[in-house]
Amino acid sequence: MDALLAQARMELTLTLRRAEGVLITMIVPIVLLIFFASIGLKPEGYERPIDFLLPGMLALAVMSSGLVSLSIRTAYERSYGVLKRLGSTPLSRPTLIGAKVLATVLIQLVEIVLLIGIASVGYGWRPSGSLAGALLALVLGTVVFAGLGLLMAGALRAETTLALANALYLLFLLLGGIVWPVERLPGLLSLPARLLPSSAFADALRQTLGAQPALPWLDLLILAGWSVLAIVLASRTFRWE
Repeated sequence: MDALLAQARMELTLTLRRAEGVLITMIVPIVLLIFFASIGLKPEGYERPIDFLLPGMLALAVMSSGLVSLSIRTAYERSYGVLKRLGSTPLSRPTLIGAKVLATVLIQLVEIVLLIGIASVGYGWRPSGSLAGALLALVLGTVVFAGLGLLMAGALRAETTLALANALYLLFLLLGGIVWPVERLPGLLSLPARLLPSSAFADALRQTLGAQPALPWLDLLILAGWSVLAIVLASRTFRWE
């Protein structure tokens, strides 16, 4: 446990030193929330834009820190030989992965607080729904996207990870239910889009945080399936060099 916490502190320090990673993780979801809320973007069935947008931006924040920031940072650490040197220490592979995930969670908590604060102060959003259900969705979403990020970083070259992480980020943002419901997509896209982890994540948050909350079993099962797949593959394929 001491090794896990010490490595998590180091991971957090290194993450905060990289301005570009912090920009993607913290600034982009906040800017998108303010922009879309200001222009009144909302589908039918929502009284206010913020009720639709905030859950999507919470999902985007988790996705940004795990899928993009964590994957690219870890991939270049492996490319530069940092992970190889760590591998020669008593630090185990599960401990390293756990420390990276823990540091990512701490960053996510800061951004979640910022997003909720902006939504509350600027747009009158108030907590409602099932907070326990939303917390479960956040935990599963964190595991999914951190697992996918580590899967790419531990198995692919740094340049490939950079390109693939950004491509997936755009795919999930545009087609994954973050800023627009997947049921409004063209027929050929709506069905596969429902199976994307971003879609299940955003929908789970919207249902649990809604005025009339429901427990989205299907979305949670999709997230659980993605989380098991991502973590198992990442732990088996992760290489130090």
